[in-house]
Amino acid sequence: MKKQIGKIGILCMAVLLILAGCGSGQGAKDANGSKKTEQDVVIYVTRHGKTMLNQEKRVQGFADSPLVDSGTEVAKQLGKGLKGTHFDAVYSSDSGRARETADAILETQGQKHLKLHESKKLREVCFGKYEGDLDANMWGDIAKQLGYPDQPTLMKAISAQRVTIEQSLEKLQKLDDTGMAETYPAVRNRMQQELTKVAKKQADQGGGNVLLVSHGMAIGALISNLTDDYHGEPFENASVTKIRYKHGKFHVESINDMSYVEKGTSKD
Repeated sequence: MKKQIGKIGILCMAVLLILAGCGSGQGAKDANGSKKTEQDVVIYVTRHGKTMLNQEKRVQGFADSPLVDSGTEVAKQLGKGLKGTHFDAVYSSDSGRARETADAILETQGQKHLKLHESKKLREVCFGKYEGDLDANMWGDIAKQLGYPDQPTLMKAISAQRVTIEQSLEKLQKLDDTGMAETYPAVRNRMQQELTKVAKKQADQGGGNVLLVSHGMAIGALISNLTDDYHGEPFENASVTKIRYKHGKFHVESINDMSYVEKGTSKD
């Protein structure tokens, strides 16, 4: 009987030691039994190049149009400025302007054979019935809803942080009778879901750099909860917003950075 009690005691001690080991933060191990250490994932988020609808000052959300020559050129300049940065993955929205931009960047950057992954979650805001309409008509209607006479006055109020993009899109949704116009939180949620998915996948593969091509207002929504340094400013075509992912957290390192494009235009 004493021997049986002794065996039971030894068994219990062994179980406790195993459980203690599991909870001691040892972490996952690789195939060789070595402890895995999570590597940083750096995501280069860029806005697409200028398009035909941009040039005509028309609303372009889910609606799409091809890059104009200057839009292709600025994407190539960004690619030149990113030479020496090795990308382990590339993502874009499923809009043609985003795909064109990604292709132009990779071709001049030196990784044109890298597979492009597309996602609907990376699309621009859907503007409902105003898609393809003149910017002045949509923003003019929003302005009146917010108590401003026209688009220029509203834009000044947004720049002065008296009105937010989120408030503007709330009014847009009320103006839209198609039921398709999106709110800022809805865009933010889908963008951040996709960012998290991309970052975790790359972290599991050992970290590295990711190129992600999206759209101006969608990028703003993406980072709106990640940093206090963004206040609704418009994003330049081919600007870079750099986001670092480590230990399950995101840190926005730069916003609307045109230095890569400037580097790509340099003759030095």
